[in-house]
Amino acid sequence: MSISGDEILKTQGLTLHYGGSQILNGIDMVARRGEVTCVMGTNGVGKTSLLKAISGTHGFSGGSYMLDGEPVQRSTAHALARKGVGYVPQGRDIFPLLTVRENLETGFACLPRSEHHIPDEVFELFPILKDFLGRRGGDLSGGQQQQLAIARAMIAKPKLLLLDEPTEGIQPNIIQQIGRVIAHLREQAEMAIVLVEQYFSFAYDLGDAFYVLERGAVRLSGRKDTLGREDLLKSVSV
Repeated sequence: MSISGDEILKTQGLTLHYGGSQILNGIDMVARRGEVTCVMGTNGVGKTSLLKAISGTHGFSGGSYMLDGEPVQRSTAHALARKGVGYVPQGRDIFPLLTVRENLETGFACLPRSEHHIPDEVFELFPILKDFLGRRGGDLSGGQQQQLAIARAMIAKPKLLLLDEPTEGIQPNIIQQIGRVIAHLREQAEMAIVLVEQYFSFAYDLGDAFYVLERGAVRLSGRKDTLGREDLLKSVSV
């Protein structure tokens, strides 16, 4: 099947199992370059599991997955990172004993040696990180850790950026800044962004396309201009 140039991610019939339980039931999904694709739904419907399957953190069980037109086999997270998948997991997973600089430098693992430098853009988007380069990751607030996790993912220059609940437990001023950063990355049109988010207004304001999951399957999907805000809100409410 042909895939157009702007489709960075395309899944067809993606399934995932944990032990004997089937968590994802045939997910068909597209994420385009220069757009934010929001995955929404109540707790426990499979949103995080979908990101884990796409990132290689937990291998998918069946179906197919294309990344920028290339088929992806069941692969490790490191191999997919090298192919251009950036993943900011729920809980952020920064290294608490490493400094901010050292955490950022872990993003170099996917880059050729000639590109082992922290771009100025990172500090323009997250000025606090420049002030805290020598501070240990574990000493940062939750909002600062979230900024660090997104910055680390950006350093690897992903084609596909996966963000799992970036506003969770974050103070409002940092939420606004993270929203501005996501909007900036979308405008750069160099990557596709998949956003899993419970905060409806944050997701709706940023989103170009929406997928609502229920029991591991897509219950509703569409683009912002075809989905009414109230219909979408109703579909993700308990």
